[in-house]
This record gives sequence, C-alpha cells and structure tokens, in this order.
Amino acid sequence: MSEARIEALREVLRGIVDPASGKDLVAAGYVEGIEVKGGLVQAVLAVPREQAAAMEPVRKEAERVLARQPGITNATVILTAHRPAAAVAPSARHGHERAGAAQRHGEPLLPEVRAIFAVASGKGGVGKSTVAVNLAVALARAGHAVGLLDADIYGPSLPRMLGLAKKPEVVGEKLVPIPAWGLQAMSIGFLVEEETPMIWRGPMVMGALEQMLGQVVWGRLDYLVVDMPPGTGDAQLTMAQRVKLAGAVIVSTPQDIALIDARRGVRMFERTRVPVLGLVENMSFFACPHCGRRSDIFGHGGARSEAGRLGVPFLGEVPLLLAIRETGDRGTPIAAAEPDGPAAAAFTEIAHKVSDELERRLASASPGPRIIVS
Repeated sequence: MSEARIEALREVLRGIVDPASGKDLVAAGYVEGIEVKGGLVQAVLAVPREQAAAMEPVRKEAERVLARQPGITNATVILTAHRPAAAVAPSARHGHERAGAAQRHGEPLLPEVRAIFAVASGKGGVGKSTVAVNLAVALARAGHAVGLLDADIYGPSLPRMLGLAKKPEVVGEKLVPIPAWGLQAMSIGFLVEEETPMIWRGPMVMGALEQMLGQVVWGRLDYLVVDMPPGTGDAQLTMAQRVKLAGAVIVSTPQDIALIDARRGVRMFERTRVPVLGLVENMSFFACPHCGRRSDIFGHGGARSEAGRLGVPFLGEVPLLLAIRETGDRGTPIAAAEPDGPAAAAFTEIAHKVSDELERRLASASPGPRIIVS
C-alpha cells in the first residue's frame, strides 16, 4: 500500500476533533500509525492512559469514518497508552475511573454463543490448525451450531483448509462469517491476499482479534472454536483478558521437544486462571497405506503420559495419515471428506469428549453467557 494512500487516510482523521484539546486527532499527535492490508485498515491512537475511557467515542467515530473510505471493507481503531500521563483533576480522574470500570464490567462479547473454545499449542508445526478445523467439522456433523475463528493473525490457514477464496460480506459495521462444511468461519485471511505478510505490532494484532470477536455477526452458536496462534504471546493474553475463558485444549506431538512447549502452554493457561480441558496427541503414529504396518515416527504416548503427569485429561490420538494432509490442502477437511475413515473417527471421539466437558461446565456454571477456550 502506497504512502500516499496512508497519508490520505491520515487526512481523513483530521476531520475528527479531540473534545479535550479541541484539536483534530493528527494535530493532537494521537495518530501513532496506520496500516492497510487489502480492504482492512488498522489505526493506532496513542493517548494518555487516564483518557482512554473518555476517548472511546472518538475511537468509534474514527472507525466509522475510515470504514467509509473507498476500497476499505472494514476498519479497526485501537487505543494505546504509550504517552505519558498528564495531571488530571480529582473529579475528572474519578469520572474516568468510573467509565473504565463500566467498560470492564460491560456486556460480554458474543452473548448468543453458548460456549467459546479454542485450540492452542505451545509451538508451531504440531498440526494445531488441522485439529481445530476437523474438530469444528466433527462438532458440526454431530448436530451442533458451530463457528470457527482463525485467531492466527500472522499465519492464517483457515481459507486454504476450508477451500474458501472469497471476502466476507459487510452488514452495517459488521462482517458476516462465511459458511463452509456445516459451520461459520472467519479469518483475517479472508481480507488479505494469501501471500501478503502481516507485519503488525502487538496492539494491532490485539485490535484485529477483538474485531473478529465483537464485530462479526456470529449469531446463535452452540460452540465457537478459536484456532489460536502457536506460542504464549499477545494473542493468548488478549483472549484471556478480553473474554472469560473457561478451558483450553492443547495440541502436541509425541516427542519430548514438543511436549516441553505443550507444558508451557498448559502453565500459561493456568497462570491466567483458564482450566485446561485436555491434551491431544497429533501425528501419534503412522500406518502404512500399503502394508498396514504401524510406525511410531515421533514416538508414541508422550502426550498421554504428559497429561497424566500434569493432572489434565487426555482427549485422544490422531494418526499421521497422508489423507489428512491431502484433504487439508484441497480445502476438504478429512472429517467431512472421509467421515467413515480412521482420522475422522479420531476427531469425532475428541469432539465428543470436548462437548461433554463443555456441557458439564455449562450445567454447573451460574446462569448467563459463558465463553470457553480450547
């Protein structure tokens, strides 16, 4: 995207006035950065921390103005507190504190979703997205209303794995999920070209995540599956802080080096007071399609043993099969393409265990919206 286009968007923000200073956002020095990727624009406003609550209407107005510009399908404006705090009168300070408290205790995201759960891993390369997609399809095949959110901003894989290559519709100020394989899907990959690198800093990643949670017309769902990015960084913390997470499913392969990172993932969720629903051992064993001989290429049973050691449930084993890779590359998840095969059976078993645990938690929880990450 050219510097001229970014400068044009910056000029648009000159039409929005900061009520405290009487200056426009650019003149006040609040516009820290603007990024445009495909039809998605992200802007960062750096404001004093104590003014964040009062600036919320300004942030929303900036989103509305940017979203109306030619070629922009959606806009996200986020506030950061990188600026030094200025002195605030006691009465004003108490007003900001009350406003901030109201935000923290406001309406929860996605009240029509019975349970949100995400698939996570301590490192990349363990097949987490494959598990997330096929788990979501297995739940949908079991008769549940399911949504699937690709929260991996830097490496979105949902469009390819679901065989989708179109942009979502926009209704009002919200995106409409794209249906595929019995579920509703949303990914940042729907808004940018497949080969476009997402060179975003932490605040922009967090803003995009919040947008895909709160500015998407998810509607009534039994479960929303969140495919988390690998590791234990900004995205995981954003999810843990922005929504009330009630569980986490960790994906690992059997070998020791992957289990070390899976252990870190478990500990991270524990520190953020998110209970772990269980571990999945992906690529658990290889069965030769010609002779049927089984080989434990990455070892076997490591995730089961680790689950026992950590005191968390073991959800099941997914075999290493050529068909899983082939169907994923073709955009036809194996849980749908070969529903009677061994891989689909493994995902179905895991889906039943996850669903049973979520329903148990829903039944024992207090009334009201519940959000669960797996």
